[in-house]
Amino acid sequence: MKLHKATAAAAAALVLSLTATACGGDSADDGDSGDGGGKITIGIKFDQPGLGLKTPDGTFAGFDVDVATYVAKELGYDAKDIVWKESPSAERENLISNGDVKFVVASYSITDERKQKVDFAGPYFLAHQDLLVRADDSSITKVEDLNSKKLCSVTGSTSAQNVKEKLAPKADLLENGGYSECLTGLENKAVDALTTDNSILAGYAAQKEHQGKFKLVGLKLSDENYGIGLKKGDTELQSKINAALTKMESDGSWQKAVTANFGPANYENEPAPKITEGS
Repeated sequence: MKLHKATAAAAAALVLSLTATACGGDSADDGDSGDGGGKITIGIKFDQPGLGLKTPDGTFAGFDVDVATYVAKELGYDAKDIVWKESPSAERENLISNGDVKFVVASYSITDERKQKVDFAGPYFLAHQDLLVRADDSSITKVEDLNSKKLCSVTGSTSAQNVKEKLAPKADLLENGGYSECLTGLENKAVDALTTDNSILAGYAAQKEHQGKFKLVGLKLSDENYGIGLKKGDTELQSKINAALTKMESDGSWQKAVTANFGPANYENEPAPKITEGS
């Protein structure tokens, strides 16, 4: 009788396991994020052309979107199974810790401070902090020039902290909730420069409505290794994402996504960085 019960229990467990696999569900299933079924919630930016942008027709485009879609596919989710959640810079750690997203792909620089709260997979991209100025402005050619200028960045970004603490402590720094607000201020001459990663700046400069209006100064003020943020301690998901990123680079999909999203701005990207997180 005991053997019969054990056999029945094992069979039931097998059925449950096969059912979960058929639904694309393992540790990467997003049932714990409130979606249920075979959905997965991924955090991205909604206002970063070239990286993560919600278009007027309600679709999403950008390099981070392409990376997230590729990773999700490797985890067992089709593009239609992805629920995109807006992840502003200042909210990324909270969204991950609270389980509102499975992971975040949002120009998310890996830093020791952030690693106290979340874990990362990757990195999957190397950017550098730069400055965006108006095309006719020749007064800003080096970082020291910012000390007498009005500078805009985004609340919670490493770029803002870098300027405050190291680069131009006397700059008149304005922190907004999104880069699009900074760009409007730059165009209207309310601010003199916008600072963030060159990949983000290139995305804005490449937009049709902005072409010819702005230019990158061309400084490499920092190294920003973009990682995929996930809940602290989830080493299984971290390993799976790292494997997906490795495959994306090796099969050519990574470079294809870089060219498609940054090519119009003549952006010269760094090679795909070596994966260091979780190794």
